[in-house]
Amino acid sequence: MGIYDRDYYRREGPSFLGTLASQGQVCKWLIGINVVAFVIQAVTLPRVGGWGLGPFTDLLDLEPAAVFHGEIWRLITYAFLHSPHSIFHIIWNMLFLWWFGHVLEEMFGRWEFLAFYLLAALLGGIVYTLAWKGGVGTGAPCLGASGAVTAVMVVFAFHFPRYVILLFFVLPVPIWLLVAIQVFQDAIGFLSGMDSGVAVSVHLAGAGFGALYYQTGLRVLDMLPSFRSRPRMRSRPRLRVYREEEAETPQPVHAAAPSPDVDEQLEAKLDAVLEKVARSGQASLTESERQILLRASEIYKKRRT
Repeated sequence: MGIYDRDYYRREGPSFLGTLASQGQVCKWLIGINVVAFVIQAVTLPRVGGWGLGPFTDLLDLEPAAVFHGEIWRLITYAFLHSPHSIFHIIWNMLFLWWFGHVLEEMFGRWEFLAFYLLAALLGGIVYTLAWKGGVGTGAPCLGASGAVTAVMVVFAFHFPRYVILLFFVLPVPIWLLVAIQVFQDAIGFLSGMDSGVAVSVHLAGAGFGALYYQTGLRVLDMLPSFRSRPRMRSRPRLRVYREEEAETPQPVHAAAPSPDVDEQLEAKLDAVLEKVARSGQASLTESERQILLRASEIYKKRRT
């Protein structure tokens, strides 16, 4: 009898609101920072006839010439700004970030997803700056999270190509087709050299990084020595001790260490379950497959202690 079968342990599933509150913590913080920055941008806009987009935006947007003069923070801060003249710029970016980002955050973990997102934004800023230095583009200030969000969409599309979204909340389109159309349009715009007012080089940099991230199995935190040696933690349902009011205190049960044969069987089952999660998401798991995840989680936890 396993520990989850005993009457003094009950698996208590989270409520719908509890699940919603616990998912996508990094995405929520990123969205919150973008929204706060947008409000500050709107408040600091110059008066009618004034120059620029205000001191806050002018300090943090991506100006290639300023980067080459040492203002390197612009290579990342631009990704937290949006056009203060159009609310749809930030709305669409944040919607796409949430729709696809919180799924990847659950798959890869909070810190890995954050590192992936920030690196995508940084690479977009570098590519835009180098493109201007090479004579491509006008060097106009760039702002927006589109590059990093494009990277998120590309990785999501690789993992779940048949996922259907409602374009403009009406037209059903598979995510792979939407991403392919966007990348194609950006590539045409970049190769033609036309100034459409969109930083297509940033989008292409995000798309390229997203494709590389998926195809190579690259993990950003694995490149950092302080994170490389840390065991990867997988999320699992919380356990709660359940006691009847008049029930006797149960005696502790010492579980025997699993034999090598059991370990091998569990590893094989676990690989199949994880492959299904990557392909179809956690919601597709059966109860028996969830139990396999729980058993494996407990065994790995005991090995680490």
